[in-house]
Amino acid sequence: MYNAMLRKGYDDTPEDAVESMVAVHNFLNEGAWAEIVDWERRFSRGLGHGWQACRRGEEGFLEEADRIASSRDVAAPKLLRFQGRPNEMTPKARVLDFMGRMYPAKYGCEPPFDRHDWYVQRRTVDGETKEVRYVIDYYSAPPEPTGESVFYLDVRPAVDGPTAAAERMMRWGGDFWYRASGARVRETVS
Repeated sequence: MYNAMLRKGYDDTPEDAVESMVAVHNFLNEGAWAEIVDWERRFSRGLGHGWQACRRGEEGFLEEADRIASSRDVAAPKLLRFQGRPNEMTPKARVLDFMGRMYPAKYGCEPPFDRHDWYVQRRTVDGETKEVRYVIDYYSAPPEPTGESVFYLDVRPAVDGPTAAAERMMRWGGDFWYRASGARVRETVS
């Protein structure tokens, strides 16, 4: 990792800091992969299954995760390749950056410090494979009171076609609508 940083022009990093940097790097990669697997659990069986997984929001999915996972299981996703793109902001990151400049009290935050595109092989229920690109924005936040660093990952399928756009709308829209419409309250009353 140290040699890779030198190749990229980061020559001000002390060599003894590399071990902790590798640990953080691995931690972030594991977190990104867990998020991708979570997306795949919802959508690798198709948009119909994805809607069933998303219609009750994030909490509803977590409550039903065991039942959903066991119905017509498909193979786990496989990472094909990844590409670091630290100097290219995603459209979402650009919008958030613009909103932060316009309304700093509400949206103000630093832009992502890194971006990766991960290409994943999705195996469908029919046994076919499909390549899905995920975009990952890496954000840092103020450290914890203990001094520990804080990072946030924004992992989502790239909008390379209508299916990925539908997946994103279902996941985020389903969660928003479920909470905003009071569906949980209606379910407990009936």
